[in-house]
Amino acid sequence: MKPLGTGSDDLTGHGGDRPPSAGLYVHIPFCRQKCPYCGFFSVPSPALIRPWMKTLLKEILLYEEGFGPFDSLYLGGGTPSLLSIPELTRIMTHLRAHFQFRPDTEITLEANPCDVSPEKLWGLRELGVNRISLGVQSFDARALAFLGRRHTVRDAENAVRHVKEAGFDNISLDLIYGFHAQPLQSWKETLHQAVSFAPAHLSCYELTIENRTYFGKLVQTGGLSPLSPDEARTCFLITSRLLEAYGYTHYEISSFARPENRYARHNWKYWRHAPYLGLGPSAHSFVNGRRWWNVRSVRTYMALLNRDERPVGGVEDLTESQLRLEAVALGLRTREGVATDRIGPSMEAQSRLSHLTDAGFLEICNGRVRPTRKGFLVADYLPAYLC
Repeated sequence: MKPLGTGSDDLTGHGGDRPPSAGLYVHIPFCRQKCPYCGFFSVPSPALIRPWMKTLLKEILLYEEGFGPFDSLYLGGGTPSLLSIPELTRIMTHLRAHFQFRPDTEITLEANPCDVSPEKLWGLRELGVNRISLGVQSFDARALAFLGRRHTVRDAENAVRHVKEAGFDNISLDLIYGFHAQPLQSWKETLHQAVSFAPAHLSCYELTIENRTYFGKLVQTGGLSPLSPDEARTCFLITSRLLEAYGYTHYEISSFARPENRYARHNWKYWRHAPYLGLGPSAHSFVNGRRWWNVRSVRTYMALLNRDERPVGGVEDLTESQLRLEAVALGLRTREGVATDRIGPSMEAQSRLSHLTDAGFLEICNGRVRPTRKGFLVADYLPAYLC
């Protein structure tokens, strides 16, 4: 089986003086329970971890000649911290045996507060993990109950302290806002509490209701009402202003860093069209205009690899116009923006750019078109308007 990727000499991306290094994502699709809002692929089936690991190692072999060197490794899920240190050691050992990693590789592991013990954290440090993304979601008990989280506020607070005491200085906290069970004052208090721990990074996500989730079904039956657009806008603006007042850079719609060199290196690759390889069920990969994704089923993923077949669920080759539109769409999610020559050359596109700039949605600085805070609010609509 030949890999879909290409050799490292062919890896290209936008920005910088040289092609960016590739990123590696490993999807660990297991949870103890499924959160009612979560649209990511995961299954509450820990018994499948061991057979899944055997087939993951087979998938690793498919790409050992096709990608690298990597400078970011992201262990996401699901709940990667559900795995034991011996299980994570086995995965890391095989990744290092078959892929090349740069010396300064950022290695992130997503963790649930309930899984964070001093002993486990020391084990993660021994494995080379140097960034922890902690799924706190809220420091409000009512909000945690609404979100179906299995940890308490005290669990979350203790988890952050344990991570810091274990010597991790690159910590990201995931938080969710934008639902009626969390009044605006409660959300502000969660932000203040999060900042009190001085994390290097904060990911603040507005609650998104996806149809296939439990919350999605509740909305369809009238059992749950999302915030109005005006309410959601208010939450977003308060989040951005409050965190920037604390010295955080709002560098992507949902992402904040302090200092700036704590940007999420791996996620940055997605926004800049840098190459990345995804392993595991439902994981996505991208290189040289080609994107492919794995099947969204653990059992199908294992069955295909056990038959020496690729677990790929789909492939798309983007045209130049599609790549340009996507580059603008991704770039305008970030404060870096996009180069001005990415905007459509037509008089109409240039007129619209001028209009959006005058209206305060965009700004032009050093040859780049960048969204303002106001522009972040309408980022999804900007690409089609400009290209």
